[in-house]
Amino acid sequence: MPYEPPTHSVERSLRATTGAKIVAGVDEVGRGAWAGPVSVCAAVTGLRRPPDGLTDSKLLTPKRRTELCDVLGDWVTSYALGHSSPEEIDALGMTAALRLAAVRALEALPVRPDAVILDGKHDYLGAPWRVRTVIKGDQSCIAVAAASVIAKVRRDAMMAELGLRYADFDFAANAGYPSPTHRIALEEYGPTPHHRVSWSYMDALPRWRHLKKVRVTAEASALEAGGQLGFDF
Repeated sequence: MPYEPPTHSVERSLRATTGAKIVAGVDEVGRGAWAGPVSVCAAVTGLRRPPDGLTDSKLLTPKRRTELCDVLGDWVTSYALGHSSPEEIDALGMTAALRLAAVRALEALPVRPDAVILDGKHDYLGAPWRVRTVIKGDQSCIAVAAASVIAKVRRDAMMAELGLRYADFDFAANAGYPSPTHRIALEEYGPTPHHRVSWSYMDALPRWRHLKKVRVTAEASALEAGGQLGFDF
């Protein structure tokens, strides 16, 4: 399906209205997974023309994402990744875990950004960062699209490597997200140390329900209502 390529319009607006010189695009991956970290990429691109075909990682094939990621590594001015572990997600809740991962990414950049373009409508980053949220920013903003591709490819690679140790869970294929194979492995073997055991999918595992960490947050309830936490195939 044809799509409009991303632009620098939001970044130009931020530069004009706030005086920001360094603007980072930020995107996350792994929010709805049962296993693995939630990962955030912060990318600074300047105002150069992007590589052909750059867009939201979800619109690209795995092969094309990997090809673009290889190109982006040299094309971006700078980028950094931050992660929050399953243990941190269980302890803090998703919103706080996202902020922790995003701060880790932003603080790992060689130069602190003056402003941040954050994908989505919810500012989970907050002060002291100057944030502009953009719905579907991973499709419309070049820096956010670059962050989207890098975050997705790098986290997928992490999960594929983890899958070598837990072959029955097929992490290379599902990246820790819900899938029939993932569900069957959970029923048979229970959660690994890399699973988010405060989530409601644990309620559907009678043999392993005693391992669930009880922590109910508004964020978890919202995800559950959206079908992202239970067995919704």
